[in-house]
Amino acid sequence: MAKAQEVVQEFNSATRYGRSEIAIDHVAAAAREDFAAHHRAWGSGLRIADTEVAGVRPKGEHDAEAIVRVSWYRPEEQDLRMTTLKQTWHDQSGWRLVCEERLEGDIGLLSEPIVYEAPSEPREPARFPTIRLGATAE
Repeated sequence: MAKAQEVVQEFNSATRYGRSEIAIDHVAAAAREDFAAHHRAWGSGLRIADTEVAGVRPKGEHDAEAIVRVSWYRPEEQDLRMTTLKQTWHDQSGWRLVCEERLEGDIGLLSEPIVYEAPSEPREPARFPTIRLGATAE
């Protein structure tokens, strides 16, 4: 399990800092296409502020599950978002990521489609009454 924890930390650090060539080495061959599709926007359409490996636990002799918290934002919005991921790892002559899915938190980190709903009726701009100090009321 110590080796699995080390690989999980290295992988998530590499994805956080945009070192995809290091990260892809830790992805199982069968999962690379999905990984590339889910992480395509990382570094361009969205930015990773921080990653934290919350835990790695064994799921049998050659499998492990990691919980990773990712803080991220879209440059055009500047709202910090938080998503918790569940990563499934398998030891096949070295620990490899076989599956990654959103466990909870904000949608959009793994390129999930997001639908923005427009208001049904246009709103008037907010207006506040003007108050002048020292003026007499009429």
